[in-house]
This record gives sequence, structure tokens and C-alpha cells, in this order.
Amino acid sequence: MADINPYEEARLHTRPFAREAWENSGTLFALLVSLEFLERAYVRGGVPEAEYTPACTRLLAQAKTVLKLVVEETAGPELPPPVGGLEGFMKRYKMHHPAALHRISVGIPATLEHNSHAATSGNERAQSVAETTQAFITFMDALKLKLRAKDQLHPLLGDLMGAYGKAGGAGEGRGKLVGWLIKLNQLAAADEINEEDARQMLFDVEAAYSAWFASLQRG
Repeated sequence: MADINPYEEARLHTRPFAREAWENSGTLFALLVSLEFLERAYVRGGVPEAEYTPACTRLLAQAKTVLKLVVEETAGPELPPPVGGLEGFMKRYKMHHPAALHRISVGIPATLEHNSHAATSGNERAQSVAETTQAFITFMDALKLKLRAKDQLHPLLGDLMGAYGKAGGAGEGRGKLVGWLIKLNQLAAADEINEEDARQMLFDVEAAYSAWFASLQRG
């Protein structure tokens, strides 16, 4: 039996691609922990919105990128075990991070999800109304033009939610838009929604737009 040197670092791999695979898993683990702490700090008032929003956006982008690499890695000698997806990864490594899981499922910071930073000044209000109107029209046009893939619709709906939040959009319409954003966020980039979902999505978006526009006229 070979002697074991207690001062020598134990390695999980001997090949470069295996090392990269384990590093990807380690990076994802660290990003999820960071996102969990950020979410909890924000909820407790420990992080101001101006710092929370860009930090959360950055962590979400990084986590999604690394998660794609981890999920696509195949099983093999010296490689991490396959996890299937985010929840599988968290279960495999015994991570209880519900705030991080929810934030990644939604795909946008809490400030956009819950409309916590609406515009206040007159100039900001006018600009946010114009941006929101354009975002609504752009997204509805995309659906009418038969765009169905996640990588086509998700960025447009994310932009709409961001503008909608700044314009003070709220109510049932906003909740339905968040629900669609979550559903799109759970798809792979090339996955497409079916025609039934597309029709319902367009109906919900048009209803939200009509309700929001009516609230502007009342205001």
C-alpha cells in the first residue's frame, strides 16, 4: 500500500476537463450561497436598493451561465455526478437556500418583481411611461409575429417588467406577467411555448396593458 502524505492536497481529478467540471460546480455553489445572503440582507434592510439591484442582476447572470455548464456536463470518471437541474444540484449538495432558488426561478431582482422603485419625479414618470408603452407594444408584436422560443421572448418580457415597475405598474396584471416570466425562465433557451400558451400569454399581456393604460388616464 502506498504511503499517504498528509500534507499533500487531495485531488478529485487528474485531467484538465475534470478539473474544470469540478470548478464549475464549486463556482455554482458559491454563487448560490452569495445570492442567498444577498436576498436575506435585502429583505432585512441591510442592503439598499441601489446596491441590491445591480448585484442581484450580476449574480443571476453568472449563476444561469454556470448552471448551464453544470447541467450539460455528462457523467464519467472523475467528473461530478449529473444533477439534472438547479433543484437537483441543490439537493445533491444539501443546499437549503430557498431565497436563492426563488430568485433564480423568477429571473429578475426583487425590486423589479415587487415594483419597489417606481419613478417619482415628473420627468422620470414621463420617461418611464414612454418606455413601458414601447415595451408592451414590442412584446405583443413579438407574440403576434409568432416568436415562441424562450431566448426570443424572455429578454423582451424582462425589459417589460423592468419598465413596468418603474412606471408604477401593479395589480393582477403584474402578477400574471411575473408568472409568465417565471414559466419562461424555467425553459431551456431553445425551448418554445405552445400555441395555447402563446394565445393565453398575449391575452394576459393585452389585459395588463389595457388596465395600466386605464390607470394612467384616471391618474
